[in-house]
Amino acid sequence: MIMGYPISEIVWLVLLILAGGVVTGILAGLFGIGGGGVIVPVLYEVFGLLHVPDALRMQLCIGTSLAIIVPTTLRSYIGHKRKGAVIPDVVRIWTLPAIVGVVIGSVTAAYAPGAVFKIAFVVFTAFISTKMLFAGDRWNLSDRLPGRALMAVYGFITGLFSSLVGVSGGAVSNAVLTMYGQPMQRAVATSAGIGVPITIVGATGYAIAGWPHIQQLPPLSLGFVSVLGFLLMAPVSSFTTGYGVRLAHWLPRRGLEIGFGIFLMLVSLRFIVSLI
Repeated sequence: MIMGYPISEIVWLVLLILAGGVVTGILAGLFGIGGGGVIVPVLYEVFGLLHVPDALRMQLCIGTSLAIIVPTTLRSYIGHKRKGAVIPDVVRIWTLPAIVGVVIGSVTAAYAPGAVFKIAFVVFTAFISTKMLFAGDRWNLSDRLPGRALMAVYGFITGLFSSLVGVSGGAVSNAVLTMYGQPMQRAVATSAGIGVPITIVGATGYAIAGWPHIQQLPPLSLGFVSVLGFLLMAPVSSFTTGYGVRLAHWLPRRGLEIGFGIFLMLVSLRFIVSLI
């Protein structure tokens, strides 16, 4: 027995987290996302077995997810930047509004029902995946990026959405950039750049928000961030990110769009199942 749990059960949970870390890293490099769509459901089951109160479990999953994908997103960004694929003006304009969105989302997510965020996520991912799979360029708004004011709004939405569901914002930023005529590879690379400040600020915000509930959380929790989950999954996901980056620059644009669309549909179905 370890901390009151059978050793076989603990080993299985560790293996599950590590497997999730491998998938998370590849997805981060391939699609410019932090992998929260994989991390959150894995951790949700893990924390359920550890008897984390239902009222706090989703917040702990989101906060831990944001912390885990900090190194993953950072490595993805560095890898894409070396290949010259990042759009620096977008990163510069979006960073501050995204941080504001993250702060607001971190506070909101600590109090609002989890079902609200799941439904919003399902609607959004269904829209984006449909665009990626079937619409092609027909849904594009322009072949050029919009002005600074509208770009700032997009940055805020990206940060807000990210902090509500525990992702780095790649789903939002990829959609916005491709609808304004940016190649998928550049959208993926730039999304990784935006994800760096989003995940750092988001993880910090959740750690602070969860501090009053520390007595109800598992051992080795820093507010709504599980240090154990971070230590197990972050190194693995960070290591495997490089393989995703190579795939992103090897696959053709349409193949990358189809892959991203299928991924979003699967994540959407996962949230629908959790609402039933």
